Amino acid sequence: MSETQPDPQQPQQAEDAVTPVLTTKQAKRANATVMGMLIATGLTLALCLVPVLLNPSPKMQARNVDVTAAANQAAGDAGYSPLDPELPDGWTANYARWNTGENNGVPTWEVGYVTPGTEFIALTETNAANPTWVYESTGDSAVAGERQAGGVTWELRDSSSGKASMVAEVEGLTVVLTGSGELSEFDVLAEHVVEDLRGH
Repeated sequence: MSETQPDPQQPQQAEDAVTPVLTTKQAKRANATVMGMLIATGLTLALCLVPVLLNPSPKMQARNVDVTAAANQAAGDAGYSPLDPELPDGWTANYARWNTGENNGVPTWEVGYVTPGTEFIALTETNAANPTWVYESTGDSAVAGERQAGGVTWELRDSSSGKASMVAEVEGLTVVLTGSGELSEFDVLAEHVVEDLRGH
């Protein structure tokens, strides 16, 4: 009976494996390399953060758009008098426009307001609202409760982006207020919106 010869293609047995051993100096050099990389990474992150911290995101800038003129121009297309609320000092508008609704089938009157606290609240008005449009117009937000403003119960919504929205139907028109302002600023705009709608 012939003796079986070892197959040269087979891996060596575990007992033949050699475990490398680092000298003390080699171990120190390896640790120094890792520490150097960590320090370099930390310094790089610190340098990147400095410009960000020194240059905070800019607040909304006022443009003082003539909302009344834009509303009068849009009235013929809208079929109703677009909102042009008289707001207290410190409020300004940075845009006012008629959106034909070509993309979603819901024509809207849109005004962007900068609050006295330099936050932003967008006003959107339509006579053709539907649940899908409301959901999309409020940033896919969820209903969080109700809020009273101007003698009207507004639906309060919160979005994952941190923006708030207030939605109400007044005089057959749906109004959506969405933005980053304080709720007290939303209340001021909502009150003047209701006053304007009921004055038409």
